Amino acid sequence: MKHYTNSEIRNLDNLYRLNLINSCSGYKSANLIGTKSNLGITNLAVFNSVMHIGSNPPLIGFIMRPATVARHTLENIKTTGYFTINHIQKTMIEQAHQTSAKYDEAISEFESTGLGEEYLDSFYAPYLKESNVKMGCKYVNEYHIKENDTHLIIGEIEHLYFDDGIQMPDGWLRLDKAETVAINGLDGYALPVLLDRFLYARPGKELKSIFNKEI
Repeated sequence: MKHYTNSEIRNLDNLYRLNLINSCSGYKSANLIGTKSNLGITNLAVFNSVMHIGSNPPLIGFIMRPATVARHTLENIKTTGYFTINHIQKTMIEQAHQTSAKYDEAISEFESTGLGEEYLDSFYAPYLKESNVKMGCKYVNEYHIKENDTHLIIGEIEHLYFDDGIQMPDGWLRLDKAETVAINGLDGYALPVLLDRFLYARPGKELKSIFNKEI
């Protein structure tokens, strides 16, 4: 098994280290965050750091990198208070990744990539039309992570939409049915396959599968 010490990692070539450390933590969520400026210019950006924060209230978060360059997504969220989170499906991975390019603030990534924007239930921020799972979120708070000058952005889910047929009777969403992809590192896209699902684990109790492979 290959081994790196902390000092060896710190002395690696920048790009090599970036690829190594971004991929060693495992598969990450693949989402496009949609926003709109107060001037009406829409923005769409790929993020691999969206995470569950809590279910009551329904909170979700993501990491915003240091403001060494213009961060149009954060600017729009702080100005308007709203954003959408949209799952990336396997049919759109090239267009989704293209949104990571540094477009000028006056250029909409929706238009540049050919992805569709849509507005649902009078929500201010645009959703991704092609996405099978999407959330409309209201900005709640942010926390500065001083160790690397990033920010954890917290939003509350105000609207949740998903395709018919992917929700199980207990509320759980089967994301392989939605063809939601995951990100490996910064630029690798994978389509996960569900292997199993289990009842709540308790000490001394036999673990039981609740995965219906026929669904």
